[in-house]
Amino acid sequence: MRSNNPNPADIEIIRNLFLSAAEQMRRTLVRTAFNAVIYEVLDFGISIADRSRRMISEAAGITSFIGANDFALNKLVDYLGVDCFEDGDIVILNYPYWNSAHAPDALLMAPVFIDGIEEPEIYLCVRAHWLDIGAKDGGYVIDSDNIHQEGLILPGVKLVKKGVIDEEILNIIKFNSRLPDLIVGDFNAQISAIKTGEKCVRDAYDKYGVDTVRESLQVLIEHSENEAKEAVTKLPNGSWEAEEWLDDDGISDDMIRMAVKVTIDGDRFVADYSKSDPMVSGPVNMPFGATKTMAKTYFKYLTTPDIPNNHGHYSPLEVIAPEGNLFHAVYPSATYMLWTKMVAFELIAKALSQALETIPASSGGDEPGFMSMGTHVRTGKNFVVSNNEGIGWGATYQHDGANALQHPSTSSVRNTSVEVLEHISNIFHDRLELITDSAGAGRFRGGVGIRRDVSFIADSEIISMKKKTKTSGWGLNGGRADSKNKMIIWPGTDKEKHVGMYRTFMKKGESFQNYSAGGGGWGNPYAREIERIIDDIKNGYISRESAEKDYGLIVKDDYTYEEKEERLEFIKKNFKKFF
Repeated sequence: MRSNNPNPADIEIIRNLFLSAAEQMRRTLVRTAFNAVIYEVLDFGISIADRSRRMISEAAGITSFIGANDFALNKLVDYLGVDCFEDGDIVILNYPYWNSAHAPDALLMAPVFIDGIEEPEIYLCVRAHWLDIGAKDGGYVIDSDNIHQEGLILPGVKLVKKGVIDEEILNIIKFNSRLPDLIVGDFNAQISAIKTGEKCVRDAYDKYGVDTVRESLQVLIEHSENEAKEAVTKLPNGSWEAEEWLDDDGISDDMIRMAVKVTIDGDRFVADYSKSDPMVSGPVNMPFGATKTMAKTYFKYLTTPDIPNNHGHYSPLEVIAPEGNLFHAVYPSATYMLWTKMVAFELIAKALSQALETIPASSGGDEPGFMSMGTHVRTGKNFVVSNNEGIGWGATYQHDGANALQHPSTSSVRNTSVEVLEHISNIFHDRLELITDSAGAGRFRGGVGIRRDVSFIADSEIISMKKKTKTSGWGLNGGRADSKNKMIIWPGTDKEKHVGMYRTFMKKGESFQNYSAGGGGWGNPYAREIERIIDDIKNGYISRESAEKDYGLIVKDDYTYEEKEERLEFIKKNFKKFF
């Protein structure tokens, strides 16, 4: 047994051993998963917690899963009792109100026991999106009105007991899924990830001993807490509010108000969602755990973005949402469509933009992707594919927004490649390109969005995945945000229809066009340098018409130019400020 007063070198090595363990779990999951949502999109969350259920390391998956397993782990252990666990157990949880996510996000948790210690020393958590768990509709459920339409619910069940899979329970899961082979494959991939993490963790304890590891982890958590508190004290004190709008709940067409009040007081940071609308009938209600992870993600960006994540980083953060609020769903409310989280993700930023110059303008609003389901024309097997569409990011006071990236709430994930989409489904790409004039104008412009044209080689179903089409984003300090997300189904026909969140059947030869919005601009567009405007025209980011209308610059075919009077007048008045 090593000394319980570890030296700094030991602490750093132990920190990296646990970070490495999480990363090796991640790589194992990606290499062994059966569905593209895991191995292509990276829709998962992996974390390791200590005996007190404090998160000590994470691996990069979907950004909005940062800290998500903490809430779920505590609910799970409180429900089952710590005394029920034995070496080799693996428990599954997907009950939304406990799981910080919707029903398809299956969390597998494994306790790790160290010789001579009766209770679990470590908890390994692997959360991954299963493509079908028996909901009323395949793919995504966009119009459920209660949880019992959203699939098989597992509130904390030992699926593996002392290292042996419970085949009876696994069969229940298989027979409730339209895609049982994929479900079982992904389940086994998650187990493989857990086994990888278990070996890494045991190696760390074997090398350094229980006391040294425990003490090192405590030091790391305390250090992170101090770093986060210090970062909060550097932010301005005060309270600021902001609101955003969700298109609808999937049942009515009524828009839904989302609101936050951010209060910073010394080393305390409070995000209060109490003024948001109450729960609604459709599946856009947020489990409170998901609300907390949403706030955690933006809080981490604001305070300690460059430090590996652990429990201590969130000590200054308090998240408030009363039961029955849109952001604190309670049984039996529907929760399947977590697009609410994407639209609301930048609410904290919008509030703090009133006090912090460093806050960027809004992104393209949400993740305006799509799903397709059907019977594969070549294999005859059922398929479900999804694609997270890139959007333009908002500009900052220092630079333009990035083009066609994943939404900030999912920034560490990927879209599904054209090759994979076409290989495992019935879709064919006719066009994929950046959208000219989709960026919000500004001294620094927003990033541009994407247009994707898709046709079908066989009958299939599609879901347009977007909840921010009725309103645009927001620019800052005179910057603009004008474009919106949309999908056009059956374009150029007498059936042409513009939709947001929408599900329909497509026949062979029919098509859709998907458009993602650009990011908001920062600063008055007249302050943008002429060279940048001309480069944007050459790159296809803006048109000559936009250059004239938005930037006051008439650009000729040979790229010579003439400044309009209103631009010249602005420059004259603000020369010292901008030029």
